[in-house]
Amino acid sequence: MNSNKKTGRITGVLLLFVFISGIIIFQFLQGPILFSDNFLTSTSENSNKIIGSVVLGIFSGIVSIVVAIVLLPIFKKHNMLLAYLYFAFCILNFIAIMIDNVSVISMLELSKEYVGNESNNSLNILETLIYKKHFWTHYFYLLISCFPVFVLYYMFFLSKLLPRIISIFGIIAVILMFIEELSSIFGHSISMNMLLPIGIIQLILPFWLIFKGMNSSTLKNKII
Repeated sequence: MNSNKKTGRITGVLLLFVFISGIIIFQFLQGPILFSDNFLTSTSENSNKIIGSVVLGIFSGIVSIVVAIVLLPIFKKHNMLLAYLYFAFCILNFIAIMIDNVSVISMLELSKEYVGNESNNSLNILETLIYKKHFWTHYFYLLISCFPVFVLYYMFFLSKLLPRIISIFGIIAVILMFIEELSSIFGHSISMNMLLPIGIIQLILPFWLIFKGMNSSTLKNKII
């Protein structure tokens, strides 16, 4: 059972990396630049940050898939369908990340072209198109990211590998995030405060796994 405790701690470290990388990407590297009013000039001026955020996002997506692979043998003991569904959603999430990254690079290339040739009127049209493209890819990526996270917490709830208060809080937090992102897509954002619970639980979960691991007695009873 010590190996399962170790697996839980490894999972916690990986999830903490995903959480921290998400904060760095959207709060420091991309968000203040790509969603600013002067993104056409600021994106080119901060090209290293944008490229770095893309690379970090790719690594984060890969780590999410690794988490699914690490947890797959354990989750299969409780529900094989959901275990593979979680893995599939992590793959889908990685695809969404790559699509979003393509739109980010498109904004960077447009910014470079704009800075080098501000007199080109056609660039003003592209500005709106590229900005809207990134809006759609970004929010659909955030929406898709809710699915693997929901299955993760639901699996923890069914398996009792974690205290149920953590699993229930996680499920509610994901639902709130899904509602807010879906509302934003339709142009009727409710409140960004609806994203606070998911931020809190996504920070609590890794630290719990790192310091407490998973409930080994549950796994033992399942094997017996």
